[in-house]
Amino acid sequence: MRILGLDVGEKTIGVAVSDLMGWTAQPVQVVRRKSLTEDLAALRLLVEEYAVDRFVLGLPRRTDGSYGPEVEKIYLFAAELEREFGLPVEYWDERFSTVAAQRILLEGDVSRAKRRKVIDKLAAAVILQAYLDRKR
Repeated sequence: MRILGLDVGEKTIGVAVSDLMGWTAQPVQVVRRKSLTEDLAALRLLVEEYAVDRFVLGLPRRTDGSYGPEVEKIYLFAAELEREFGLPVEYWDERFSTVAAQRILLEGDVSRAKRRKVIDKLAAAVILQAYLDRKR
């Protein structure tokens, strides 16, 4: 069983995948958003390549824990995923995932230009790893 973790944004979708045992999350790629049809086609390739059986989406919450208007967009995207792939979708609090990803990249002394290219997929990996840790 593999899980695809997604950090869905307005311009990009960060993608991470779990290992077969469901212990670790690895960043995979960043999908540049174009249209819903093209976004789902890009994700289909990954679902097939990794034989994914569920999705975990980062759910944007405010620092106080409340939900903002962005949450509705995530729910709508999740509904499209379920319709297109017939796979279950779960949610994970994504507060501070980008901050954690930034910290990892800064500690690794990654240049600013390179950080911009990988931050979304690393944030997806942070979200998915937290989900996997909690499930164990």
